[in-house]
Amino acid sequence: MLAVTSLIAEELHIREAQVQATVQLLDEGATVPFIARYRKEMTGGLDDTQLRHLAARLTYLRELNERRTFILKSIADQDKLTPELEQTINQCTQKTELEDLYLPYKPKRRTKGQIAIEAGIEPLADTLLTDNSCDPEALAQTYINTEAGFADEKAVLEGARFIVMERLAEDAALLKTVRAQLWQEALLESTVMQGKEQEGAKFRDYFEYSEALRKVPSHRTLALLRGRNEGILQLKLNTDPHAEEGNRTSQYEGRIAAHAGIELSDSPVGLWRQQTVQWAWRIKVLPRMETDLLGQLRDTAETEAINVFAANLKDLLMAAPAGAKTTMGLDPGLRTGVKVVVVDATGKLLGHSTIFPHVPQNQWDKALRSLAAMCKQFKVELIAIGNGTGSRETDKLVGELMKANPELGLQKITVSEAGASVYSASELAAAEFPDLDVSLRGAVSIGRRLQDPLAELVKIEPKAIGVGQYQHDVSQSQLAQSLDAVVEDCVNAVGVELNTASAPLLARVAGLNRNLAQNIVQYRNTEGSFSSRKELLKVPRLGPKAFEQSAGFLRVMDAEHPLDRSAVHPEAYPIVERIAEKNGKAMADMIGDVAFLRSLNPADYTDDTFGVPTVSDIIKELEKPGRDPRPEFKTAAFQEGVETLNDLKPGMTLEGVVTNVTNFGAFVDVGVHQDGLVHISALADHFVSDPRDVVKAGQIVKVKVVEVDIERKRVGLTMRLNDDVTQAAPTAKPGQAKAKASKPPRGRQQGAHKKPASAPINSAFADAFAKAKKR
Repeated sequence: MLAVTSLIAEELHIREAQVQATVQLLDEGATVPFIARYRKEMTGGLDDTQLRHLAARLTYLRELNERRTFILKSIADQDKLTPELEQTINQCTQKTELEDLYLPYKPKRRTKGQIAIEAGIEPLADTLLTDNSCDPEALAQTYINTEAGFADEKAVLEGARFIVMERLAEDAALLKTVRAQLWQEALLESTVMQGKEQEGAKFRDYFEYSEALRKVPSHRTLALLRGRNEGILQLKLNTDPHAEEGNRTSQYEGRIAAHAGIELSDSPVGLWRQQTVQWAWRIKVLPRMETDLLGQLRDTAETEAINVFAANLKDLLMAAPAGAKTTMGLDPGLRTGVKVVVVDATGKLLGHSTIFPHVPQNQWDKALRSLAAMCKQFKVELIAIGNGTGSRETDKLVGELMKANPELGLQKITVSEAGASVYSASELAAAEFPDLDVSLRGAVSIGRRLQDPLAELVKIEPKAIGVGQYQHDVSQSQLAQSLDAVVEDCVNAVGVELNTASAPLLARVAGLNRNLAQNIVQYRNTEGSFSSRKELLKVPRLGPKAFEQSAGFLRVMDAEHPLDRSAVHPEAYPIVERIAEKNGKAMADMIGDVAFLRSLNPADYTDDTFGVPTVSDIIKELEKPGRDPRPEFKTAAFQEGVETLNDLKPGMTLEGVVTNVTNFGAFVDVGVHQDGLVHISALADHFVSDPRDVVKAGQIVKVKVVEVDIERKRVGLTMRLNDDVTQAAPTAKPGQAKAKASKPPRGRQQGAHKKPASAPINSAFADAFAKAKKR
């Protein structure tokens, strides 16, 4: 069996002792955030990213070993397990290789080859492969078996052919070699299904498309697979991209023959072998390879797409909070009106209303008076405006409100509505606001997410926040698992105030779950606020293990013990007490004394349990207990008079907010209801391999308008502000490149997606890539 820990250590380039310690902690029920922060001595300082990867590989390899055990038993039960085969199976590190080895022994329906073997034709197949001078038809006469269905020489030779074909198709070493060669050499091609041109217009970039299989990026893979699943596109592998047109012989036929030691010639038996190898390739091996390689491509694309979504979600969750301020939330609407709510500094609903400033009612002045009255009544400090339909019109209304009432000191911010409708219709929202209209619940969410994006967005299923690419085309279980891990890491990185946190937020704390979170809230409602972390142990069903995992991430801001307000774990309080005692200082005086704390040598306060890493973290935490790792709050200023696509002109320089980052660029909200695309080639003046190296979701950026396509609602932007946008380079139309270059040089991408690194984005690219945007 695989030595799982040693293999993981080799893959992650860490010591096996680190892996063993981490595996032990995980098996004991420790969470990744807890291990990353409070068990650094045991893991050698592995961070949460390394720990997540380690945990994923641990699961994969354990599943592999379970499958290996099953396969070994299955083959042994058939009395076909040799020492050599057992050793080969035990050395497998990939599920694909394992299944290749199991293929000849896997129970299956009777095949043509098996039927031929049962009819006694296998010796003929062996002779035809080894005897270069034999006459196939003459030999076949001696194997005629009418009762078994082999009534003549043709049927017998066909039976022998199927025996050889199945041997080749079940040769694990051959499959591994061919798979690797195809991955390096084959092209992936797509064509439109006949008669589907109009129905599948959104896939027109792929109506005649070709690209090196190993170079197809994730977003293109998922688009192609979606086109195939919708019956618009037909995909195939071009395994011989350098072959002359009309040549029906594949290079892989010769490779298969060479691998199996099959000698080909113009003799009768040589021609029989040639046709057998050809059939084996076309009927058996190639279809399997297409399935395997497209599956591999899909898996890689899904993993990358999930990683993109996870990275964007992390940026969104870790966005700067505006803070505990009384906030007005506006959910814009035209015909149905603008929903207005006011929440206090803790997010409690104070009041609500609906105004109708826009068409068709046009009650502009009345709406201004209503907003002013609510702002004065509740002493509103911030106004959060949802970015949906009517957003810019509502932003203009609030601008007039601020000008007419400067004494209110209001500040307005446009907030993403992504997922607000999901929250509005959720059981959680219904329980919190049973008598409130659904649309007003959305306005509450908009206001709260300005105060604290993390605390509010955890109430929404991560997939509904919509910062991914092709999120509906990937494994939903893997997506959910990855996004849940991101939410968990973000919540625990920031920490949670025990006495004010909602149940959904508490449920994301390491060691807690939905039931324990509900129990905490219920205890808080009946017994009053928590006075200390230790009081958590009085919560029903919250035992020592859950306390150990969660306590360090929970804050009790009014606690008597000062460390209950920090990220110092209760188990480490004695270290702080030892520091205070050795230096003759009161604990309260020591906390926040940066000069004193930075003069300490962590090694002087270690013991058998806590080493230098933990002591160093504690001293750093004492400098500013409960520090928030999120950035300072800033807002983007949308340009006055730019409210719709019609207001955009090439050459305009605008400020906007990055709403989504994909592998091919970033989408930016400049305040016109339609996010613009900054293609990866237009993100910076230098080469960019990963857009996230330049921008992140929620970041405020300056962009220049390159092109506006009103009809298709496409906006092309550039962050290279010195670009001359009037000289945009033309883009090849879909299919042009393929038509002109049926045999590209080795290693060069073919297709309609090439673009000079220096050329600014234009509408063809906006059209090609906007499909991936999920709002």
